[in-house]
Amino acid sequence: MNIPWKTIIWQQFGAAIDDLDNALRACPDELWRARLWDEPEQERFFLPEFWYVVYHSLFWLDLYLTGAEEGFAPPEPFLLVEQNEDGPLPERPYIKAQLQSYLETCRHRCRITIESLTDEAAQRICRFPWGEVTFAELLLYNMRHVAGHAAQLNLLLGQKVGSAPGWVLQAEKKSE
Repeated sequence: MNIPWKTIIWQQFGAAIDDLDNALRACPDELWRARLWDEPEQERFFLPEFWYVVYHSLFWLDLYLTGAEEGFAPPEPFLLVEQNEDGPLPERPYIKAQLQSYLETCRHRCRITIESLTDEAAQRICRFPWGEVTFAELLLYNMRHVAGHAAQLNLLLGQKVGSAPGWVLQAEKKSE
């Protein structure tokens, strides 16, 4: 049996990224700063606003594709706020165009990472404060993280706007 695992993983991971992209694009301006919940006691570093959940998802997508926190830096103008609870917060929300550009960068990086994955790279141990996993398992964890936040944003869209983007079955077949 010859199963094209890289293709299958990309189609599903890419679908999770497409779900996040669709939620980002569907968000009306008046919802961009909407709080996902109204509990003021939420941790200071995590702003439960639509734009920040998108950023949070992209930041960790990008970081987990490297397999390590050490040496990671998101592209400008983004900050390392996710790694440091006491770090500075963005002075103002990132705009859609910035996050769409970051999403496209992450989508491309993810696809290339999966396509070029070797058995040795898949077995590499990745250590984080929350635990230790192989890079292959980290890819699946990363996909679940993106999908979970895309679902969270789609729930908010459904509640506040009355509709949300449809489910993506597989990654779009886009030429790169």
